[in-house]
Amino acid sequence: MLLGLLLVILTLACCAPFALHPAFLHAGWFPLAITNEALQYDRQFGWTLWICGVLFVALQLLLASTIVRRSKRAAAIPVEVESRLELGWTVAAVVLFVAIALAGSRTWAKVPVRDEGRETIEVYAHQFAWNFRYSGPDGRFGRTTIDQISDSGGNPFGIDPADKRGADDVVTATLRVPVGRDVLLILKSRDVIHDFFVRELRTKQDVVPGMEIPLEIHLDRAGEYEIACAELCGLGHSQMRSLLIAMPQEDYDRWKRGE
Repeated sequence: MLLGLLLVILTLACCAPFALHPAFLHAGWFPLAITNEALQYDRQFGWTLWICGVLFVALQLLLASTIVRRSKRAAAIPVEVESRLELGWTVAAVVLFVAIALAGSRTWAKVPVRDEGRETIEVYAHQFAWNFRYSGPDGRFGRTTIDQISDSGGNPFGIDPADKRGADDVVTATLRVPVGRDVLLILKSRDVIHDFFVRELRTKQDVVPGMEIPLEIHLDRAGEYEIACAELCGLGHSQMRSLLIAMPQEDYDRWKRGE
């Protein structure tokens, strides 16, 4: 009986920090959500937390009740295996987890494409910095070559000076994007695996050497947000940070023109 009571106390103790938190009902402990996708992630997280929490409490109380009932019996009763009950629990668990996965996949399982209406920005990760490249007025990126890469010379992408298309490309150490417009980020890595992470976007995307990985974002709120590397990439990993600046379209256009 003491074991059953202890199980109930531990269950309540596990739930208390959540139930007593002032933001429990609306998941207010999350950072600010600046996209519609981020709000969907938060809702999905909230539903998953509630479902798993209710099941956790119910099953722990059932276990405690079973322990108490069995402790009142003088003789030990052999445990009989209920095949149908075991099968039912297994099927129910599979259905629950698949349903949660399918509900969440509607948000993250999409393949972005290069569309004329989107602003395309190249994101270049290397130990231990982020660089960003924008096409100029011609709307085309210049050719890049490995032998032209020079961080100290201000050419981290290795833009080939012989290619006139790259003469108007803009390279910066901060990511500026327009608010209210679809933006396609093309993620690249020079050396090891990095991870593009902005907590307000609820987005973490690995950046793998030798691959161009598309990441589509659409910001609804202007402001400045930290970009961090969420993949251990070397001794300077903790210093690999940059800034995401979301700007109104007019300010963004003036910035690209150099005004």
